[in-house]
Amino acid sequence: MSGSFVGGIRVYCLLFAGIMMCGCGHVPKSADGPEAAVRMLFQANEQRSLRDLESLVSKDADMVAYSIGARKFVGWSQLAVEMQQEFDATTRVQIPIKDLRIWQRGEVAWYTVEIDYIRDEDDGQRQQRTILPLRESGVLERRSGRWVLLHIHESLSGPVQTVNLREFRPDQSTARLPTKDQIDFSGEWEIHEADKSYTAQLNASGDGTYTWQGGRIMTTGMVDHSWQGTWHQAGNDREGGFEVRLSDDGMTAEGAWWYTRVGARMNIPPRQWGGSYRLKRVTSGAVSSGTHRSSPQH
Repeated sequence: MSGSFVGGIRVYCLLFAGIMMCGCGHVPKSADGPEAAVRMLFQANEQRSLRDLESLVSKDADMVAYSIGARKFVGWSQLAVEMQQEFDATTRVQIPIKDLRIWQRGEVAWYTVEIDYIRDEDDGQRQQRTILPLRESGVLERRSGRWVLLHIHESLSGPVQTVNLREFRPDQSTARLPTKDQIDFSGEWEIHEADKSYTAQLNASGDGTYTWQGGRIMTTGMVDHSWQGTWHQAGNDREGGFEVRLSDDGMTAEGAWWYTRVGARMNIPPRQWGGSYRLKRVTSGAVSSGTHRSSPQH
């Protein structure tokens, strides 16, 4: 499963951040082998069918899923909430499979896959397409003759692209739409909220850490100076998204941040609860890899 974890990250955020499945190629009608089960998972995600996904997941209480944006889900109930939010936030999901490999040893199988998770959104004011290149690995087990998913781990394999569909030309590729702005975010940034200030260290792609509540940031899009991303705070167990307008010289940005999860509450509608903030670049320079994009915190 992939993409719906994006759902975590959901690029909405979410994020998207979520489980992503792809219906590309032949999709068997029954999961009579591990590859068939993986492809059925992909197809269910493209169809945004939580019911079909549920029948292909182990639903063990200790099932663990790792997603982009440092997101972790334990048990099917947590994952199901996130996936339904991703399905509700999108109008269309496409997941081309670029490389799928599967190994089997008795009743256990594991796979690796490279995919593009392409999600369309339409909030009535803007139509947007986000493309997340992902690498994913997972473990399956055969139970009572059926293969079910036990574990999944996904990560970004390249930059996220965001496109305004109102400007989309039919002759453009759906898998690789060009970004309008290429910004180097690397360096130290000051972040100011109404009641606090802190600093963030970002790499060139806009991923990094910040000095409030053990925060991490992931930049998910940059279109027409609109800087979008997600944030996660391990210190107080909260996460959300942000969108700011970057100045022409790339030195300052202003906008808003919002919650998508606070502790066990995972169904907070994006953009409803949050605040405003300002970012100012203090220094430029390379930042060590392995960090996640900086964003507003609370």
